[in-house]
Amino acid sequence: MRVTHKNEIQNEFITPEGEIIYELIGASALRGETAHHSLAHIIIPPGKSCALHFHKKSEETYYILNGEGWMRIDQKEFSLHPGQACLIEPGENHQIFNRGQVDLEFLAVCAPAWVPEDSYEVS
Repeated sequence: MRVTHKNEIQNEFITPEGEIIYELIGASALRGETAHHSLAHIIIPPGKSCALHFHKKSEETYYILNGEGWMRIDQKEFSLHPGQACLIEPGENHQIFNRGQVDLEFLAVCAPAWVPEDSYEVS
């Protein structure tokens, strides 16, 4: 058993695009060494996004908590609002943008647990 709180995480990851990632549960020793899933709380400030990328192994689900996300999956684009969830299948190129005026906050669940080696940026 492991209980974590976002405010306890002192080594959040900030991407070059401005995405702030708080890994709550994951494959690293610091996050519980889970194999079957991972959980991250992600914040994207206004005007920022994540990089266009895909995963070969992990399914990923975004659950929107606050703000509005503009989602791109392969050739489809659509908005996501609080209370909505979006499943991203392995191999799907995806990117989420914050076009709003407030922070976009969402949970990202990956199965199996996300590892950096399973993220591939698309140029």
